[in-house]
Amino acid sequence: MFSGIVEETATVTRLEKEQENLHITLTCSFVNELSVDQSISHDGVCLTVVKKTDKDYTVTAILETLQKTNLNYWKVGSKVNLERSVRADGRLDGHMVQGHVDLTAICTEVREAEGSWYYTFDYEPRSEENMTVEKGSVSVNGVSLTVVNSHEKSFQVAIIPYTYQVTNFHEIKKGTVVNIEFDIIGKYIARILKKQLGI
Repeated sequence: MFSGIVEETATVTRLEKEQENLHITLTCSFVNELSVDQSISHDGVCLTVVKKTDKDYTVTAILETLQKTNLNYWKVGSKVNLERSVRADGRLDGHMVQGHVDLTAICTEVREAEGSWYYTFDYEPRSEENMTVEKGSVSVNGVSLTVVNSHEKSFQVAIIPYTYQVTNFHEIKKGTVVNIEFDIIGKYIARILKKQLGI
């Protein structure tokens, strides 16, 4: 489980296709602290470390992951938001993020507002559970954010300077495809109501 609080951005150093799988090699400042079999959130996608050297590490994405996320848009040099899993003795500063991306969304507007930035994202819901609510939580590229303008097929978030600088949000512009994970609690409530109402 993750909290949506990004530690830093990693840089993609190599991409290797093997049948339908994609092996992705990245580098970051804490490579020496990682271990094989460790789960790490990459732009909100939970991927397992399969190989590690002193300078970089490799994760593998299968076809299912490639079809539901923005990993196909990554290239050598891409900056990727990283978060290691939540420690049992740590604070949960964001919200419960599983690293299971629901769908991708496209950025339709970036607006600067005297020190902060407003990002608007449009998406095509795949189910009734793919929704946001005003002041609710959403994960965008693995970043825990608060929804400030919720609509049926779009939402907006506000980004503070720290988040803008530390994550890859400073590289997101109109047309950028991002990974979205909707709030797990909201998804359970929607599923329960659907079952109870027989919809």
